Amino acid sequence: MGHHQIDKLDEKILQMISSDARIAFLEVARECGVSGAAIHQRIQKLTNLGIIKGSEFILDASKIGYQTCAFLGIFLKDPGHFSDVVEALNKIPEVVECHYTTGQYDMFIKIYARNNRHMLSIIHEKLQPLGLARTETLISFKEAFRRNVPVQDLEVDE
Repeated sequence: MGHHQIDKLDEKILQMISSDARIAFLEVARECGVSGAAIHQRIQKLTNLGIIKGSEFILDASKIGYQTCAFLGIFLKDPGHFSDVVEALNKIPEVVECHYTTGQYDMFIKIYARNNRHMLSIIHEKLQPLGLARTETLISFKEAFRRNVPVQDLEVDE
């Protein structure tokens, strides 16, 4: 697999837009000492390479009624059904992340629910019918911090 070397300008652009996805290209251009068109071209290149996957608004779950955040370790009855289970999990709106993992779990997911009763109904009514042997649930009391990966000395797979 080949690699594409990211230069210092790309790194600076990625640092700036990952800390503020709404930053104006002209502001990035001024800070980087290049034209707005150059920034636009660089961002387009980084998007085409799959390095930039989009931008997003981050919602405060608790302020829109989702008081419970939980992480669930999932044990499948038949690990051969990974792709079917992932497809079904993707259809459950409260499941916001899904990871294949090493260790004791077959998968690890993150869920937001309105409250603990809602969480229990998600587990019983939406998750258990998917062919799960069992789950282990960890309730998050509070997110301490969240950030993007560091942007420095990057080498990217093509």
